Amino acid sequence: MYLKNKQFNFPEGELLLINKPIDWTSFDVVNKIRNLIKKSGNIAKIKVGHAGTLDPLATGLLIVGTGKFTKRLQEFQDYGKEYTGAITLGATTPSFDLETEIDQKFSVKHIKESQIHETVKQFIGEQMQLPPLFSAKKVEGKKAYISARKGKDLKMNPQKITIYEFEITGIEMPDVHFRIHCSKGTYIRSIASDFGKALKNGAHLSALCRTKIGKHLLDDALEISEFELQLSGQTVSLV
Repeated sequence: MYLKNKQFNFPEGELLLINKPIDWTSFDVVNKIRNLIKKSGNIAKIKVGHAGTLDPLATGLLIVGTGKFTKRLQEFQDYGKEYTGAITLGATTPSFDLETEIDQKFSVKHIKESQIHETVKQFIGEQMQLPPLFSAKKVEGKKAYISARKGKDLKMNPQKITIYEFEITGIEMPDVHFRIHCSKGTYIRSIASDFGKALKNGAHLSALCRTKIGKHLLDDALEISEFELQLSGQTVSLV
């Protein structure tokens, strides 16, 4: 697919699909997009926001809105989402992912592939999920990860979520590759941790990519460098 030079109207509102790079925060992306828009259009001030945070270690689809469109971003946060990634068995971390160091290790020699496929079935449907301590969930008015990084003991409240689909796409022990379609508010890191517990073992999330938000697909998203080229008036090739 090719994107020809497009006439943007950022103040009136644009919907941008961006592929968030690894190690970038969602705010980093918003800030970069804002600066590119201001520079290319000689605009002093422009509203830019996103619909649904991705952790720094995650990649994938981030919906970014500009101008008047920022008022509609909540609509997209309410949509179901799809992710692919990998759960690593045999080790746990406090953050349930690779943000923190491994704190416990377990043998995985006894875990059979049939057990993994059978365990997936437990996670389908509506359920209560405990958010990770290292998350942006607010506890007593503060984001939980800020207190967690200081070693404070927090009480996280369970949240109702729904897992519509949970598919194992590959097993290369100790890594289990997956695809998940879930409701808003679902923490895939918590699923990884709970998956390890369900196997009477330990686990953490070792890779994550958001591939879909509602009807919007990662395949239609631009790299930040591609968006920058588009702003400069050059044709962008996505194939």
